[in-house]
Amino acid sequence: MLNYFQKYQAQTSPHPLGLEISHAKGSYIYDIENNAHLDFVAGVSATPLGHNHPKVVEAIKTQLDKYMHVMVYGEYVQKPAVELAKLLAENLPEPLEQTYLTNSGTEAIEGALKLVKRATGRSEIISVKNAYHGNTMGSMSVMGYEERKQAFRPLLPNVTFISFNKFEDLNNITTKTAAVILETIQGGAGFILPQKNYLEAVRKRCDKVGALLILDEIQPGFGRTGKLFGFQHYNCTPDILVTGKALGGGMPIGAFTASKKLMLLLQDNPKLGHITTFGGHPVIAASALATLKEITETNLINETLEKEKLFRKLLVHPLIKEIRGKGLMLALIMENADITNQLILKCKDQGLILFWLLFEPKAVRITPPLTISKQEIKKGCNIILSILNEIIS
Repeated sequence: MLNYFQKYQAQTSPHPLGLEISHAKGSYIYDIENNAHLDFVAGVSATPLGHNHPKVVEAIKTQLDKYMHVMVYGEYVQKPAVELAKLLAENLPEPLEQTYLTNSGTEAIEGALKLVKRATGRSEIISVKNAYHGNTMGSMSVMGYEERKQAFRPLLPNVTFISFNKFEDLNNITTKTAAVILETIQGGAGFILPQKNYLEAVRKRCDKVGALLILDEIQPGFGRTGKLFGFQHYNCTPDILVTGKALGGGMPIGAFTASKKLMLLLQDNPKLGHITTFGGHPVIAASALATLKEITETNLINETLEKEKLFRKLLVHPLIKEIRGKGLMLALIMENADITNQLILKCKDQGLILFWLLFEPKAVRITPPLTISKQEIKKGCNIILSILNEIIS
């Protein structure tokens, strides 16, 4: 099968990991030889309840027996999508009350960028250096990493970049600015947290000049940081909230949420301001609804911070220079990129799944399912420490 994978399926890099998957359950992924691989990545933060969670699987199967795709987004009343949007609104502060469901996080970013231009009549978008918001053309335009996008220019015009946590750069936000787009916690850059009320300062500057604020919670969202949404740590409510990944519980989804006043702008002048065939798909919405209920109705979010403490307590080693992030969105910053590569690849051989970050070559991603047990954390950390001891010896 590996030969067919390489021959027929388009690849994203010259050296994919190539693990052949048989099945997955809980915190483990099993290969075709039935070897168990402890998952410290959770599909890049996309499976918050682990693999094949029974409530998520049940919700999917129940919806499959009723109906799948019946009409493009927004025309028919489909209970799973309506209930999902309602539950999101109930767990968000004002004015975040209406949600547009999409197929992916990058599509949700595209919708948000369109909405801010429609709302303000302005064209300038301000993003930040080393930002990552997706890989379609609009999302790539607000990516702050030239090496990844130079081959695809020209992209959207009137995009300006500032530095994350640099307060003097906020003066670049002016009455010409339609919106500022930020990751609440910078992901690809190395899980960098906002410092010294930075997000609050951005919010105030946007209000002063009439710009809108888009917060990208595609990675931090849905309990991973110890709050349902990362922005809830920082006294900063966006005008538009973008989510994805964990919301689907392992199924493909994205969403952008705003006030009803803003969302009405996509209905007219022009009509069909943003359309999608499969956004709000009933099977995926059912999966997302079950996932969100489980996260909000259990103690998983509070447990996340306790599990963070355990990771930080256990992962002490001379080759680990820093642990960045919050909750179960953690990045080990190694001494150099070579050690990062060795650790990830050697852990793969020892039955532990780790992964890289996009723009920080010294970082090792640790984003396990929120459901991971303390015993599993200890087991994985012991593998990491054992391999680091081999590397340093």
